[in-house]
Amino acid sequence: MVKSSPTKYIFDDHDRTLIGLLRTDGRAPVSKLAEIMGVSRATVQTQLDRLLASGALLGFTARVREDYDANQIRAIMMIEVSGRNTTQVINKLRGLTALTAIHTTSGKWDLIAEVLVENLSEFDAVLREVRLVDGILNSETSILLSSI
Repeated sequence: MVKSSPTKYIFDDHDRTLIGLLRTDGRAPVSKLAEIMGVSRATVQTQLDRLLASGALLGFTARVREDYDANQIRAIMMIEVSGRNTTQVINKLRGLTALTAIHTTSGKWDLIAEVLVENLSEFDAVLREVRLVDGILNSETSILLSSI
């Protein structure tokens, strides 16, 4: 891993390989990772420790199939923000627990929010709540039907 600034890092090929393996199986033992990468366990452990200490690797998580809970409604909401209100809008949207992630983006839409609710009534309420946030000009929401 090459340090490019006080807070940003550029991943080298070994970092990318290790992160890719962890994305596939975050519970893989260091010995298995070392075997796949063709390096020693100590090398992998040192690399993991460095990625974690630097903040480049935030941790490990369980991945659940997106369509596993059929009782949940998932959607993507594209949001257009007026003027230079993006920071204020993001701060207000962060308070909505139904929005599981908020992304800045380029193109027609300024933000993309991932929505997760239990039913259509909650979905409708979230749409109304988001549209009432000062600084939001327009939004378009698509319900995710299945994951491939």
